[in-house]
This record gives sequence, C-alpha cells and structure tokens, in this order.
Amino acid sequence: MLGEQTIAHPWVAVNKGLVGAETLNYRRGRLYTLIAKGTLMALLDTHTQISAIIGDFGSGLDHPECIAWGCDGYAYAGGEAGQIYRIDLARREFEEFAQVDGFVGGICQDAQHRLYVCNGDVKRVEPDGAVSTYCDRAGEVPLIAANYPVFDAVGNLYVSNSGGWHKNDGWICKIAPGGQGEVWSRALPDFPNGTALDATGEYLYVAVSINPRVARIKIEADGRAGAAETVFELPQTVPDGLAFDDEGTLYCSCYRPDRIYQYANGQLDILADDYEGTAMAAPTNIAFCGPDRSLFLSANLGRWHIAQYDLGKT
Repeated sequence: MLGEQTIAHPWVAVNKGLVGAETLNYRRGRLYTLIAKGTLMALLDTHTQISAIIGDFGSGLDHPECIAWGCDGYAYAGGEAGQIYRIDLARREFEEFAQVDGFVGGICQDAQHRLYVCNGDVKRVEPDGAVSTYCDRAGEVPLIAANYPVFDAVGNLYVSNSGGWHKNDGWICKIAPGGQGEVWSRALPDFPNGTALDATGEYLYVAVSINPRVARIKIEADGRAGAAETVFELPQTVPDGLAFDDEGTLYCSCYRPDRIYQYANGQLDILADDYEGTAMAAPTNIAFCGPDRSLFLSANLGRWHIAQYDLGKT
C-alpha cells in the first residue's frame, strides 16, 4: 500500500465499536468506517447535492452500468439489454442509436467519435450506429469478460478482463491501434474492474472488486506492464469505477454499497453515500462530463437515471 493514509474526520468505527477521534491512521490495510452519532457522514448532502440529470423512476435508461463523455459533445451510456445511448446533457434528452448483443459494460470514445464498448469482448460502434467486433482475443486467449476500457495518448486501449466472480482469473488486455490484443498483465487477477490513467500516463489505476482495493500498474517506457501496487484498500465494499479530476484527486465509485470515495494527498474520504439507494443506486461508473468537464456524473446500475454531483470542480 502506498504509505499511510489518513481519514481526517471526527467519525470513526473500528470493527466492533465507535472511537471518538479527530483523525485515525489507515494502516495495515484497514479502512475505518466513518460514523457520527450512528449516521454515516459524507462530504456531499445526498438530498441537496445529488440529483438526476437524465432519466427518472421506472423510466429512462435501462439500468446503465457506465457513463462516458465523448469529444463530440455528447455523453454515452449503455443498457443491460445491449442499448447504446447518446445523451444531450444540455437538453437533458437521450436516444438509443445502436444495439449490441447483451449487457453493456464500460464505454470510451476515440477522436473519430467511434465508441469502444465492453460487451464480453470489445465492440466498436460507429457514429451512425453500425457495430463491429474490435477485439475478441489476446493472442490465443479469448476476451470474454471485458469490463472497462481506457485509451492512452497513442491509441492503445487498456481493458480490464474481469474473469469470473471469485474465480481469480482476471487480467488486463492491451489492444494496439487496429485491434490486436495482448495479455498485458495478470498481476491483479481478483476481478479487475474500472480503469483510469493518471495525468502523466505512467500508471494504469484499477478498481479491484474482490479483496477490494484500488491498485495501480506501472507502464514501463517500452510499454510493458511493470509492478502492481495497492493505492488504498476498501474493506467490505465492491469498488467498480474510477476517475481523476484536473487536480489529481482520484474518485472511486462502488457497486456495493451505494457510495463514492475520493482520495487526495494520502487522505481517503467518503464523497457521497446513499443508504436509501435512490439518488445513488449501484453507482458503478463515474465521469467528468460537459464541454468544460464540470459535470461529475455517475451511472446507476440499480436504477434508470444518470446522477449529477455538485462538486464545483473539473
């Protein structure tokens, strides 16, 4: 784990009981759950700083797992029955413009406005909705559990292949421009999930859902995978999505519980939490969206809407 993290809040429970302390150190892989007077505290107020920007109760998107921003000025999401949605955030409107076969995981876009969709393997969706297979294997190894994609600056696509739940068979696929995949790293086999590159492009950050934590893999100068190391651990959670802001703060959204963390300067905070599971409902993936990237959004796999969080930053 990277050094010693501090949780700086007057709310702490250590496994069996409350501890009244201003700060506690996060040592030996233990996360201290943050509680005040029996109520979980977060930096954002669930009722006033989280809202639905698109979709509503029982209507809207079909249980979206991902939200992504495109360089064409639209946001994109997918549905559990293969729907690919194009979202106009200014108008708060969306359309289903493409269909893939089966559940849609993570999505990203290239400079030609083509989408890359994790759908077992990796599909490519043209702006007109035409669908083709971009990559379905890494050499002789089939790509069957693609979860989340992220591009580097030269067009390589890093994709988490999560494997089976509790099967310890996940790996990271690196897909060269044109679609040729390779097994890039097997260092994080316990269900690698959401991915993000830091601003320097030196590390691939990975949300690991089993033995829950956020880890990172060094990208060596020759493109090979270097060592993997734990950034922070998140006991009794299922971390899913990752995003960085312009200041280098790392955000991690969870499938369970309905929670988003933020991590900056060695300090881990709960940004948002919704015990009711309504404003947030399995916020599996997150992204900064909008023309100036000022809208912090999450998908909600457990519901039908995209949520907006009032951060006041990009």
